[in-house]
Amino acid sequence: MKFKRIKPSHVFAEKSLNTHHADVGFVVAIILLSGLGLVSLFISSENYAQMQFGSSFYFVKRQLISFAIGFVLLAITSVVNFDFIRKCLPFIYIGTFILCVLTFIPGIASPRNEAHRWIKFPLIGTFQPSELAKFAVILFLANWFEKNDNRMNDGSFHIVQMVLGLFCFVLVVFLQNDFSTAFFIMLVGLVMFFMAGLKITWFVSFCVFMLPIVILFIFTKAYRVNRLIAFFNPEKYSHGINYQVNAAERAISSGRFFGEGFGAGLKRIASVPESQSDFVFAGWAEAMGFFGVLIFFGLVLFFAYRGYLIAFRCKEKCRSYAAFGIVTSIVLQILFNCGVVVGALPATGIPLPFFSSGGSSLLVTLLMCGVVINISKFDNKSLESDDYE
Repeated sequence: MKFKRIKPSHVFAEKSLNTHHADVGFVVAIILLSGLGLVSLFISSENYAQMQFGSSFYFVKRQLISFAIGFVLLAITSVVNFDFIRKCLPFIYIGTFILCVLTFIPGIASPRNEAHRWIKFPLIGTFQPSELAKFAVILFLANWFEKNDNRMNDGSFHIVQMVLGLFCFVLVVFLQNDFSTAFFIMLVGLVMFFMAGLKITWFVSFCVFMLPIVILFIFTKAYRVNRLIAFFNPEKYSHGINYQVNAAERAISSGRFFGEGFGAGLKRIASVPESQSDFVFAGWAEAMGFFGVLIFFGLVLFFAYRGYLIAFRCKEKCRSYAAFGIVTSIVLQILFNCGVVVGALPATGIPLPFFSSGGSSLLVTLLMCGVVINISKFDNKSLESDDYE
């Protein structure tokens, strides 16, 4: 029995997108999130940057450079023919996999704290290939779903192809000592499998197969087990493993409804380690309070709404799946990061898109957003109405 859970040709079919024009709402959401991210980064990093680097704008300046490069990438991917991107998919997939392998090569790799997640480029700096792996996997799956739409549930051979394509990146990223990103890539893949119409029996079987692998991955490092134990017993580890999360929670709670304000000399956020990176959301919440948190999630909701509207309205399957996967990846990453900061999820190293300091995540996020803008300009009228029946 074949069925689809995402039907681009039928959802919102009565209101097809304006042809050849970018979705203005999605572009506005990107700009607003980017601006809010810069403000939040300054709030969260001001004191630390002044103490460590002698300039309160140290991280903001670096982020502005990343934004400039990222928006160039966004502009390019928003105008390049999507069919050309599909033709380049083998190079994107293999090239990204090679970059991930290079993180293990001495002289090219830039290991930190036993993690092999970065490679270094002369005059440019370091780059984290696992961020690009998210994009490569989404394009690979979107292309596979389109090409094998009628054979997806016919036999195990096709399922094995799909799973191997995903698991190659999951494994190489995990070997970089980056369990959180490997798990995240697998989760995004699972969501795409489900929405593409994979049989429930296949989907459940795959989840059951992956569960012991995930557990095994967790138990390969003692610190991962300790993080999990600390998550379920937070009071016992409040001054140890959970110190970072507890400090972030204190900063958030001190913001109350309207926050401490931008010029209040935020004190609690200064005690949060990595407040300029994975815990930047705590700085925004302390400064702007619950009201600011509502603004943030309102923007995220608007971003998701416009992005999924683009995905569901597009009649061409590969574009639709690609847009869906990209928007899902960004939104899930935001929810994961915020969940960690407020203590709702075990501590991970997932950055906050548009907000966290670090060029790799920002560059890939904006690059992927450019692809969604590209898809929003696709002429649905060029397809026959029964192309997706």
